[in-house]
Amino acid sequence: MANTSSAKKATRKIARRTAANRSRRSRMRTFVRKVEEAIAAGNAKAAAAALSEAEPVIVRAAQKGIIHKNTAARKVSRLSHRVRALAK
Repeated sequence: MANTSSAKKATRKIARRTAANRSRRSRMRTFVRKVEEAIAAGNAKAAAAALSEAEPVIVRAAQKGIIHKNTAARKVSRLSHRVRALAK
């Protein structure tokens, strides 16, 4: 347990940040799942629309430090390749 007032405040800050990060990570995963479901359904138009919504959410998660910037780039790249392959 935190002993000093500064340690108690740090604990409160950590709890707030954790909640915000959990929310952002969950939101990102939801958008990614929507793209993957559209790909699985074979709906190219819906997959492209879902990807255009998911990309800024993924990039924003990287900017906020939820995921690494290269991880975000890799996710967007792989999803876009799959969506493009579906359109062919």
